[in-house]
Amino acid sequence: MLHKTIIFSLGFLSLMNCNAQKETKTSTKVNVADNTTIETAQTMSKEGDIIYLNEGENRFLKEYEMNVTFKNISEDSRCPKGVSCIWAGVAVAQIEVMGTTTRPMVLNLATTDNEGRNYHKSAQYNGYSISLAEVTPYPESQDGAKALIGKYKVGIIIKKGEAQNSTTK
Repeated sequence: MLHKTIIFSLGFLSLMNCNAQKETKTSTKVNVADNTTIETAQTMSKEGDIIYLNEGENRFLKEYEMNVTFKNISEDSRCPKGVSCIWAGVAVAQIEVMGTTTRPMVLNLATTDNEGRNYHKSAQYNGYSISLAEVTPYPESQDGAKALIGKYKVGIIIKKGEAQNSTTK
């Protein structure tokens, strides 16, 4: 009887350990205006959550078996805060992705879809749909987008399978 209890306990602990491995916690440091640093924890689950990358940051995502690098913002024509604009503008992020068995590819992901200007919010890579969720910070009227070079942060969403209105890579 004791033998069966030990085997059952080991099996139960193994299942609990598998469930605990589904989420990965990462901590990031955020600089606040008064030069203090706050450390925040982000939880990335296997599919569908936003993954944040700072400009120039490279991260290997084990759950997707790919390396993701936020290269830079190639275009930021978003209308600055406090200014009236005819067009809302767009920001285009260059995201380099590389699978464990594939060559690297640079995806140009935009904040808006516009087929005429070749802007796409998402792209396909290795069976995953990679979408741009957000680009921060937003340009201010006094500084413009040039002052933000090197300070950008993007949020991307990676999902398994096909997405609508995306480029095939």
